[in-house]
Amino acid sequence: MNKLLLPLLAAAILSGCASSPIIDRSISAKSQDSRVKFLIVHYTQGNFVNALKTLSQGDVSSHYLVDDSSGKIYGLVDEARRAYHAGVSSWKGQNQLNYSSVGIEIVNSGPAKTPEGIVWQEYPAQQITNLIWLMKQIVARHEIKPENILGHSDIAPQRKIDPGPSFPWHRLADEGLGVWPDANRVAAMKAVFDAQLPVLAWFQQKLAQFGYEVPQSTELDEPTRRVVAAFQMHFRPSRYDGIPDAETAAILEVLTSPSDPTGGQAVK
Repeated sequence: MNKLLLPLLAAAILSGCASSPIIDRSISAKSQDSRVKFLIVHYTQGNFVNALKTLSQGDVSSHYLVDDSSGKIYGLVDEARRAYHAGVSSWKGQNQLNYSSVGIEIVNSGPAKTPEGIVWQEYPAQQITNLIWLMKQIVARHEIKPENILGHSDIAPQRKIDPGPSFPWHRLADEGLGVWPDANRVAAMKAVFDAQLPVLAWFQQKLAQFGYEVPQSTELDEPTRRVVAAFQMHFRPSRYDGIPDAETAAILEVLTSPSDPTGGQAVK
């Protein structure tokens, strides 16, 4: 009796499979874009071996890891999937950027204490060359805007300082990977702010306008200083003490102004 039932059951299963719906993907909707809006750069603050183990076997991860010695690029998480690299983060009012970003970790030991003070490890030329190549591929795939190419310290200034002041943001901006203030406009605005420095509320409002999550306390509290320092580390790495001065105000004004009255671009 069982031998008679087996062919009937097999036929029923095959019949069920044959009736499964088919998804027609020949038509693609016009109104769509990538879920990825941000590209976030980190440093590992450690060597390659430890970084690879942490990022591939631990609770944190990144989409890519760029080695410092070989310059080799490791793809650890598919860009279509979420990696756990940003943590508690914010930019332009959007929070939890793991959901909407691609994260790149760069092997770099970060700051080291020496008798002469803090020394930051430089990024090797080949590592940066390979990083630029990788970033251009990611930006092209997802149409990421230059203003959304950021460091971990930009999106989490209260707890992170990477990729640090030795990271070549200016060079990346020259490659179209980020924004950078026009030097002539900064010099002109600095002269204005040397004569009259804006009040602290102005700095807090401008930093928020640019994208940072910053208190609006009108006081130079510690959280505000950390945000100012993060901004300085990105755009004026020669001094990042968190003190709102005329040069910081000038850079901030240029970056938050779309253009000057003569039509010159605020950023390049």
